[in-house]
Amino acid sequence: MAKTIVVKQIGSPIRRPEIQRKTLIGLGLNKMHKTRELEDTPAIRGMIRKIPHLVEIVEERG
Repeated sequence: MAKTIVVKQIGSPIRRPEIQRKTLIGLGLNKMHKTRELEDTPAIRGMIRKIPHLVEIVEERG
């Protein structure tokens, strides 16, 4: 079973640079307080590190 993480959007993409908005969309987040369960890979971790003010890791599974 692959290790997964649950990511929650906590910030609004309004008045943020386009690259940050696209990173949120890449993570599958587009509305406040929405959560997604994603595979824990270096690429996903890197995307989260680019926008720590907009997302938080709620839970790590596996």
